[in-house]
Amino acid sequence: MLYFSKWKALATVVFSAVMCLMIVPSLLSPAAYDSLPSFLQRKIVLGLDLQGGSYIVLQVEQSEVRKARLEMLRDDARRVLRDARVGYSGLNIQGDSVQVRIREGQDAEAALTQLRTLAQPIGGALASSGQLDTDVTRDGDVISLTPTSTGIQARTIQAVSQSIEIVRKRIDQLGTTEPSIQRQGSDRIQVQVPGLQDPSRLKALLGQTAKLSFRLVDMSVNPQQALQTRPPAGTEILYSQDQPPVPYVVEQRALVQGEDLTDAQPSFDPNTREPVVTFRFNSNGARRFAEATQQNVGRPFAIVLDNQVISAPVIREPITGGSGQISGNFTVQQANDLAILLRAGALPVPLQVVEERTVGPGLGADSIRSGVMASIVGALAVAAFMIATYGLFGVVAVLAVAVNVGMIFGALAMLGATLTLPGIAGVVLTVGIAVDSNVLIYERIREEARAGRSAISAIDAGFTRALATILDSNITTFIAAAVLFYIGSGPVRGFAITFGIGIITTVFTAFTLTRLMVSLWVRWKRPQRVPI
Repeated sequence: MLYFSKWKALATVVFSAVMCLMIVPSLLSPAAYDSLPSFLQRKIVLGLDLQGGSYIVLQVEQSEVRKARLEMLRDDARRVLRDARVGYSGLNIQGDSVQVRIREGQDAEAALTQLRTLAQPIGGALASSGQLDTDVTRDGDVISLTPTSTGIQARTIQAVSQSIEIVRKRIDQLGTTEPSIQRQGSDRIQVQVPGLQDPSRLKALLGQTAKLSFRLVDMSVNPQQALQTRPPAGTEILYSQDQPPVPYVVEQRALVQGEDLTDAQPSFDPNTREPVVTFRFNSNGARRFAEATQQNVGRPFAIVLDNQVISAPVIREPITGGSGQISGNFTVQQANDLAILLRAGALPVPLQVVEERTVGPGLGADSIRSGVMASIVGALAVAAFMIATYGLFGVVAVLAVAVNVGMIFGALAMLGATLTLPGIAGVVLTVGIAVDSNVLIYERIREEARAGRSAISAIDAGFTRALATILDSNITTFIAAAVLFYIGSGPVRGFAITFGIGIITTVFTAFTLTRLMVSLWVRWKRPQRVPI
């Protein structure tokens, strides 16, 4: 057990040294870190509680999901009935249902058959539950489409999943470091952005749905008259972002939707030098935009974002290049944020901020100081106890534990993990567990020596017979850490990751590094008694 070949000893030393050296990039200045080769650019990221930042919890309201579903059913019903050439006299949203009145009684059954195709299986076409997300019923000439509560719940979960990806795209383009975005329950999203000290900008980015559309402005009626009476059929009144807001009568039908955008970038107008946002359509959007501008030269069209008119320029000539620009008295940051929103895409439903807090860098610095102080005090106390109790072997144990801690941080750097205050607690706890492994080995060596074995034989037997006990205790502890990681979130996961890595490195150092140092000492000294 004490024998090490040269290659095995060399591999142990090199592996331990490389793991410890992986922490070096995390200690460099930003300029020195950026100069490293790409394969060495691995470092530990400080969590929200250590470097400060913004924390927000967003919620998807089921009422908004129901509203979006009803609007979708209304538009789909209009399309289905038009394609089936079924006449109707009324199609609108009444309460929690979409109701359509069929003109000819004999067409009602055909309309019912066509509208039932809008009810989709919950969970998709491959789902085995057989439940539909919409009830389609008929009462005389009136057909009602009502989303079911189960269907709304399923769409809420789907909306959260879609929103997580869009939120991640928006935050990634802010240039922040290692944001944490995860689901919380069935209808909430937890967002942590370390290093971001401006939560208002984060809320503005995440709170906007960013549904963009290009619509024609109806010039046949004055907006003030429409406000006093009612807008013409197929139009609605929207307001601009100006102060005070300016009303526009715009068509409900969109010429082009934001889904057809392929890129959006902040820029400056070459004539006015004002910040603008340039955009580019895909082939389908470019074709539709070109057709719309060719047919409506001389008419203004509104660029609408989340039911607000950003600008309403007049179409001077057909726009056939598939690109254009959005101007609206933007600041540089507003233009940049709008470009981020358009590139990331629209949220399926609005997100409500239900919780927010900001952790200042001063509080994070205090947490680091407290964590470091606790680690130093704990390490010194453990080192003093081990050296006082086991003498030379205690020194070996302290060296092994120091390497163990270095390997933990090196592994965290390799993984690009986020270090939180609970993670530091996991490192401190690992120090105790690592020492515990050495205590088991040394006490076993003592027992073997008292039983009459020679020093070398007692040392060898101590390492051999303590193996099973140490493996059992560390495996059960690792299982506990795995369970914490699986069912926990946020700080609990940070603790579980650090603790789990510490258990693995502890087993390695106890049975490889500690044993190697003791083996080298035995070869050198050839002791006649155990120095414990």
